[in-house]
Amino acid sequence: MILLVLLMACDRQQGQVPAEGEAAKPVHGDTFIEASIGEPNNLLPVLSSDSASSDINGLVYNGLVRYDKNLQLEGELAESWDISEDQLTITFHLRKDVTWHDGAPFTSEDVLFTYQMYIDPKVPTSYAEDFLQVAKADALDPYTFRVTYKEPFAPALESWGTAVQPKHLLEGQDITKSPLTRSPVGTGPYKFIKWDAGEKIELQANPDYFEGQPNIHRVVYRVIPDTSTQFLELQSGGLDMMGLTPIQFKTQTDTPAFIRNFNKYSYLSFSYTYLGYNLSKPLFQDQRVRQAISYAINKQEIIDGVLLGLGEIATGPYKPDTWVYNKNVKRYPYDPDRSRTLLAEAGWVDSDDDGILDKDGQKLAFTIVTNQGNDLRSKTAEIIQRRLKEVGIAIEIRIVEWATFLKEFIFPGNFDATILGWSGGPEPDQYNIWHSSKTAPRELNFIKYKNAEVDKLLEQGRRTFDQAERKKIYDRFQEILAEEQPYTFLYVAEALPAVAKRFRGIEPSPAGITYNFIKWWVPESEQKYTR
Repeated sequence: MILLVLLMACDRQQGQVPAEGEAAKPVHGDTFIEASIGEPNNLLPVLSSDSASSDINGLVYNGLVRYDKNLQLEGELAESWDISEDQLTITFHLRKDVTWHDGAPFTSEDVLFTYQMYIDPKVPTSYAEDFLQVAKADALDPYTFRVTYKEPFAPALESWGTAVQPKHLLEGQDITKSPLTRSPVGTGPYKFIKWDAGEKIELQANPDYFEGQPNIHRVVYRVIPDTSTQFLELQSGGLDMMGLTPIQFKTQTDTPAFIRNFNKYSYLSFSYTYLGYNLSKPLFQDQRVRQAISYAINKQEIIDGVLLGLGEIATGPYKPDTWVYNKNVKRYPYDPDRSRTLLAEAGWVDSDDDGILDKDGQKLAFTIVTNQGNDLRSKTAEIIQRRLKEVGIAIEIRIVEWATFLKEFIFPGNFDATILGWSGGPEPDQYNIWHSSKTAPRELNFIKYKNAEVDKLLEQGRRTFDQAERKKIYDRFQEILAEEQPYTFLYVAEALPAVAKRFRGIEPSPAGITYNFIKWWVPESEQKYTR
């Protein structure tokens, strides 16, 4: 699942090798084929919160602002903006050369409608919170949009990176039944062409895109729920890009054929993987049990064995090399003896000598559920299962297809514990994931975490503009999470994309490699597809 577009900082990469005699000027044409482990959940941004949907929506829609290659905010649908001295009002000046994919003009009325849609209580969105901070929004004229906040709101400008959606196609409709959930119409660089359920989604370059027609003519997302199958497809030419697994990156891509055909990149991602506990379950309401589980898990073993060293131990929700990261929080080194002591203090003993702890006639046992198609998560679950058994905890593992996983387990809270990951960006606001008001169905605090001090800190953090003061607030936030362990924070993995070498124009930066995708191109002599 994804909160924002995945943004990553580059550490190292293999350089591109231009073909001899290659033309310096980019040309149009060819097709880019990528894979997704799951079917998108919904292609209307207001309703989608999964990565498969976000990948598509990121090419079909635009926001008013976006992050540039150096992770600084710049205009997208907005040419510029003015911020009042009290920092409560933002006036956006919109581009005048933008049309929707059906030819209708883009105006400030679309921005106002998008705002109104997000705050509509009848719309089941996970992302209303930022817009509920607004006191007043006005479309002053077709190309001027003004928004005024009730109180200072630090993530205000960044929040308008949310995809703007078309008023003329959605107004007066039941959003959940709109045709746009399956056939989106945006302003973005690519137009939706078709969705073959369970097979692929096809996009085509928008010739009228306000930043110029993308060089790559067509983009295809293939639904391939297994990374091993994806890798075979990559090697055979059926895919042009995939995120490699660590074993693929380290041991299976050093062949002459792979080196000849692909470039590999590696950088620490703006994401982390965690074991999250459903805190509505009585078993997990005792902090000592959660801490005991964390002590029983050897995180370095997971990084070495599953990631092959391509990652770092996670201690909280922030990337270790960012300004907001608190390096001084409580840590949970592998300590099975400490784990057993905490469990005993919580009343769990092995009364019948079967190797599994029990209490009041109940076995200390639960199920970890995670999604199909992610070998890193399933292997992590297996290591956790083995380590927890050593301290007397019985674990079952359930692997579920992505769409079913979300619909039947995560969204309704029908799980004991889950291995999942969050992706984010430079803005440290974590309100939607951790605030106690965000526990309703389809909202992002699906583990039902509630802490009054955390609520207060999250509210203060988003009202504070001074970075030093925000640092103090989020340091304390991380201290509480580290003490209470509503998640066992596992690891921050390196992103390991491989891209076919025929694609030129890739420029690694703090924002990763895909921020300038519309500039990628393929020399005519190397193009594989004619449409």
